[in-house]
Amino acid sequence: MSDVAVRIVIEGRVQGVGFRAFVTMEAARREIRGWVRNRRDGTVEALLIGPPESVEAMIEACRRGPPLARVTQVAREQARDDGTTDFHDRPTV
Repeated sequence: MSDVAVRIVIEGRVQGVGFRAFVTMEAARREIRGWVRNRRDGTVEALLIGPPESVEAMIEACRRGPPLARVTQVAREQARDDGTTDFHDRPTV
C-alpha cells in the first residue's frame, strides 16, 4: 500500500512541554516522514507521511502527547506528500 499524507493541528497545552521533541521521536520510531512546528497561535502543526497504519498510530500518539502536555483537540486533513525524506522540526510560523 502506498504512503498517505495527513496534516494535523494539535491544540491545548502543547508548547513548552517537549511536544515537538516527542513528535520527532515517535515519528522516527514509526518511520514517518514529514515535519513538526509550533505556530504563533499556541498550537503545534505536523505533516505526517507514511503507511496508513503508521500515520494513524502517530495521530493517536499525538492525542496523548508527552507527560506535561494536555491535548484538547487534534484536527486533521488530507495533505500532499511534499517529498520530505526524513522527519524534522521546522521554525515557528
